Amino acid sequence: MCGIAAAYGAHAARETERMLDRLVHRGPDDEGEVRVDGAWLGHRRLSIVDVGGGRQPFANASGDVWLVGNGEVYNHEQVRATLSSAPFATRSDNEVALHLLDERGPAALDELEGMFAFLVAAQDGRFIAARDPVGIKPLYWARPPCPPGPPGRNGRVRFASEMSAFAPDWMPYVEAFPPGCHWTPENGVVRFASAVPQNGEGAPAAAAVWSPDAEPPAAALAATRKILVGSVQRQMMGDVPVGVFLSGGLDSAIVAAIAARHLARSGERLKTFAVGTQDSADLLAARVVARHLDSEHHERVYDSAEAVRALPDVVRAIEHFDPSLVRSAVPNFLLAEMTAQHVKVVLTGEGADELFAGYEYLRGFDSAEALQTELMRTVHGLHNLNLQRCDRVTMAHGLEARVPFLDRQVIAFAFGLPMAWKQSAPGELEKRLLRRAFDGWLPEEILWRVKAEFGDGSGARDVLTSTVEAGVSAADFTRERETIDPPLRTREEFAYHRIFAEHLPGVRPEATLGRFATA
Repeated sequence: MCGIAAAYGAHAARETERMLDRLVHRGPDDEGEVRVDGAWLGHRRLSIVDVGGGRQPFANASGDVWLVGNGEVYNHEQVRATLSSAPFATRSDNEVALHLLDERGPAALDELEGMFAFLVAAQDGRFIAARDPVGIKPLYWARPPCPPGPPGRNGRVRFASEMSAFAPDWMPYVEAFPPGCHWTPENGVVRFASAVPQNGEGAPAAAAVWSPDAEPPAAALAATRKILVGSVQRQMMGDVPVGVFLSGGLDSAIVAAIAARHLARSGERLKTFAVGTQDSADLLAARVVARHLDSEHHERVYDSAEAVRALPDVVRAIEHFDPSLVRSAVPNFLLAEMTAQHVKVVLTGEGADELFAGYEYLRGFDSAEALQTELMRTVHGLHNLNLQRCDRVTMAHGLEARVPFLDRQVIAFAFGLPMAWKQSAPGELEKRLLRRAFDGWLPEEILWRVKAEFGDGSGARDVLTSTVEAGVSAADFTRERETIDPPLRTREEFAYHRIFAEHLPGVRPEATLGRFATA
């Protein structure tokens, strides 16, 4: 895991050095850069794959094509076996992406399973930028208006893992690079895959034949369990210990249960990490799960003063101002700070609610078609909301987060299940399919625990909202709330946006961020 940056077209050495300097928190272990035919690639490294070599930029055997990458390719061994352009210099999964792109071109990106952002430059003028289909790993780009002339080489383009890496005069042009797409100067933006796999993109054949009965059969529960176990095990790759963020909710508890069983087979013990105010609901529930799994459990207990004190750093770190996102980011930011002292990689339960209809408002969708459409919308919108928070709070402390529920095999499987199995009747808990699939893996009180939003269960809402709103006058809010479109909705959001705008002057929220329907 790391931070990456690139310049395509004319650039100054000092400009690119500053871009890399602004990403040091994402890769405190090492850095590297290369200039290739007028382009520049830069990399800040967090050492996760060390035994086989992971220093970037990677070069092909002839030294004329280079790559910097951020993320993990989970099927790299299988892809490696199909390539003829070796020799490989390392065991790194990102080097596999380099050879794949060099040998087969950007159309081959749909062969990769994982979370990634790649930037490639070659001596013959080729340049490729690409981002994984779900948008788990961040990538931004900026393209100021170019002078008249033929397209391609006249244009200047900058890329980076975070918006703060761009120089102030570039920030008005910063946009989120679209997930599931690649860009070349010749062909522009081309989509190679979608967040929700379509027919022919890898949906398990069995998923299409389930009958929409009122209750899922045992075979469906077993298949759900198998697909998630496989994803968690794939994402425990690396040369460093992998821990789990344990909120005490169903989703992270399932991930922890799978990881604990996987490690136990080799005599290892899982490390789990929880956060909350003293005796908060999430903290207490996480202790129950940790005892059940016999994990090496660590807690970060915070109070209102710590939460308020951390707020400016959190808003700057997540590069966002949506109140729900900020409230959940504050405890996660404090948790990541503590977790980074013990491991370099953590798994989270992110994405389960979007796949298995875990949100309360989804009860209002009584049509299977409408529910399917809404779930697809939420998955497509994760990249600049929940996944942005997940990436930033961890990478602010040099920690990598992985999201097993958002493996595309899991996404394809989940969207192949009948929507009837995801709909919750009045008085019935959401995600009953997921709960039943892991019956016996967790304590009953956790398996059937009522969902609480992380910002609520960890105590963040109680200590933040009123304090923050007290610092914003009604007059200021009324006068300035319409400075962005759509307008700011609450005084709390106004306060967070003020920090955001000071940190990223000129960045356009509509081009870079998503916002939840309610504040």
